[in-house]
Amino acid sequence: MTTDAIEQGHSLWQDAWARLRKNRLAVFGTIVLSIVVVVSVCGPWFMSYTYDEQDTALGASAPSAAHWLGTDALGRDLLTRILYGGRISLLVGICATTVSLLIGVVYGAIAGFSGGRMDNFMMRMVDILYALPFTIFVIILMVFFGRNIILLFVAIGAVEWLTMARIVRGQVMGLREKEFIEATTVMGLRRHQVLFRHLIPNALGPIIVYATLTVPQVMLLEAFLSFLGLGVQPPMSSWGLLINEGVETMEEFPWLLIFPSIALSLTLFSLNFLGDGLRDALDPRASND
Repeated sequence: MTTDAIEQGHSLWQDAWARLRKNRLAVFGTIVLSIVVVVSVCGPWFMSYTYDEQDTALGASAPSAAHWLGTDALGRDLLTRILYGGRISLLVGICATTVSLLIGVVYGAIAGFSGGRMDNFMMRMVDILYALPFTIFVIILMVFFGRNIILLFVAIGAVEWLTMARIVRGQVMGLREKEFIEATTVMGLRRHQVLFRHLIPNALGPIIVYATLTVPQVMLLEAFLSFLGLGVQPPMSSWGLLINEGVETMEEFPWLLIFPSIALSLTLFSLNFLGDGLRDALDPRASND
């Protein structure tokens, strides 16, 4: 048998990438999300207006050659505000998700690896926090500490880590009985080395999947807080704040609601398509198909 006749092996990540590319919705979501990110980040640099530049004499005007998506009640260019708002909404989604990952992954991994009374105590704390209304908890944090964009990242991330902790705990509990983990113990590795070098890296699949599904949840929560007036504050803009402003004048100036809603909906759908695609691609049972 020649070397050419030997079938080359594939890693789990190579198989997952191949399956992801076959998922048309996931590919579509990735393309749309990439376009939204690039346009939101780079677009404002090429606009003729700033997000807070007002023309009160112009007021709310319909889409035109000068203002492609129209202007708001203060004469500010809506396209520029949507692009700038995309930066804020995406930043909130990514940063708050990162905070929830840092807390949830470490907390869940420690609980799952410890087991026994420690695990029971830690997960009962999660159950208690689950019983609290998340949105009210975030509102209390925002009211108590003040309306700050950085605090918004932390506040939302601090209430979005509970499900991640449960997912990681379940993965770690399944992995800690594996032979390679027992081998690390025999080799004399310390508990934190086993936890951070072997257990958490082997649970990255579900972590990545849930992270992509957490971003749209966080963005929706930010949009809801901005809708209530507790999120991003004017003259800054986010998609949630723009939707809130559009709802107030939707009968007279419907474009103020339609265009920000389209931007937010496209991004959320794309993230969900990508998350579903990653979930299917990283499912070990799919490797047998």
